[in-house]
Amino acid sequence: MGYWSDWSIPILVTTAAGFTYITVLLILALCHIAVGQQMNLHWLHKIGLMTTLITTVVTMSSIAQLWDDEWEMVFISLQATAPFLHIGALVAVTALSWLIAGQFARTEKATSQMLMFTAYLAVVVALYLVPLTISSPCIMEKKALGPKPAIIGHRGAPMLAPEHTLMSFQKAVEQKLYGVQADVVLSYDGVPFLMHDKTLRRTTNVEEVFPERAYEHSSMFNWTDLEKLNAGEWFLQNDPFWTAGSLSRSDYLEAANQSVCKLADMLEVIKDNTSLILNFQDLPPAHPYYSTYINITLETILASGIRQQAVMWLPDTERQLVRQIAPGFQQTSGLKLDAERLREKGIVKLNLRYTKVTNEDVRDYTMANLSVNLYTVNEPWLYSILWCAGVQSVTSDNSHVLRKVPFPIWLMPPDEYHLIWITSDLISFIVIVGVFIFQKWRLGSIRTYNPEQIMLSAAVRRSSRDVKIMKEKLIFSEINNGVETTDELSLCSENGYANEMVTPTDHRDTKLRMN
Repeated sequence: MGYWSDWSIPILVTTAAGFTYITVLLILALCHIAVGQQMNLHWLHKIGLMTTLITTVVTMSSIAQLWDDEWEMVFISLQATAPFLHIGALVAVTALSWLIAGQFARTEKATSQMLMFTAYLAVVVALYLVPLTISSPCIMEKKALGPKPAIIGHRGAPMLAPEHTLMSFQKAVEQKLYGVQADVVLSYDGVPFLMHDKTLRRTTNVEEVFPERAYEHSSMFNWTDLEKLNAGEWFLQNDPFWTAGSLSRSDYLEAANQSVCKLADMLEVIKDNTSLILNFQDLPPAHPYYSTYINITLETILASGIRQQAVMWLPDTERQLVRQIAPGFQQTSGLKLDAERLREKGIVKLNLRYTKVTNEDVRDYTMANLSVNLYTVNEPWLYSILWCAGVQSVTSDNSHVLRKVPFPIWLMPPDEYHLIWITSDLISFIVIVGVFIFQKWRLGSIRTYNPEQIMLSAAVRRSSRDVKIMKEKLIFSEINNGVETTDELSLCSENGYANEMVTPTDHRDTKLRMN
């Protein structure tokens, strides 16, 4: 969008608050059910629930449009979390058996009991069988684990320094990464420099220095103008990865004084240490070097002295020309095609988004001698999943953390996972059966002989007004019974005929005299 806005934070905070509120109400409702009472929500809570529901629907609809490519992330995350979510779901459903069994024991109609029991049983059986559908690359024998994926710094080391600056690539070299990735654009006077966005607004102070040109394409600036821009202050002000506060005093000052980086300067820093993935921005047709920018960039790369084998050439434009001028470059494709077609085109490496590749794709490409690099991988759990899947390398903003991951976060042999799965199911089944038997024994007699418990059980199906009237009748009945008993004993003792019956009329007269 041309500016940095971390809108995920207010969404996450709002979501956490809303669902915490709903969870508290849900727990309170379950507690009421456990004691056979009805929970009557205040109108403020009803408004709160409706507001949360509407907000959730609107937000999810908005995210579904803005974040369309990310929904495949749900499936990938389930590969990492499904085994643990299964156990958590088992614990929750097993705990609910106490409430379900209680309702089952209180219900008098056999039809209602069967419906309740069948529905609960279906959920439980489904959970018991869910592991049959779980497929995770990390459920494998440890000896089958491949080598650790190489790490390529995305625009340098953008969590430790402003992206696409000389400092960022120096930090990447210090970490001894396998390679770095950079986006190249050509200035109006023919100087290759590094910039990802079409405009300079997000990563420079162009709006302060050249406010009238802030929305121009970055390639329409001369290098003399680009040199006047600061390319580091935005990093400290916006703190895009929440890492600026961890910088040392010297790094902080260095980051604040970064400028737009030439391709030649970056190559001088990395040429003896790391590999390079190069990508290009398309130039506007009005650019004076629109038809020759590939040649100028190639000349700059070859003049730097970097090994041709260390350069992974990504653009499809003029690929045949590039092969002729620099035959040693690793021809890399950003398109997902079948392995045979890629080999025919001379492609030796793929650079794809991690959501676009399945485990089967990685296996097929590997068998065809095609190396796969996936971007942008920042989380250790995701890095672990891709490691288990056999990916050769990843591009990351978080290279300083991923390079310290010694082993996949979790790796489980199939036999061990099956043992955990079956044991969990058996324990859950035994507990559920025991709870149903105990609740039937405990509540069966209460339902038969305790009128007050019967009334409270029925309260779940009655309005609050009915419940109140029933409770009042019960209380007044007990008080009246107590008063009548006292009057009878008093009459017997005074008159001396304990064996005679006292008529209802006598009781009323006695009460009037006492009043």
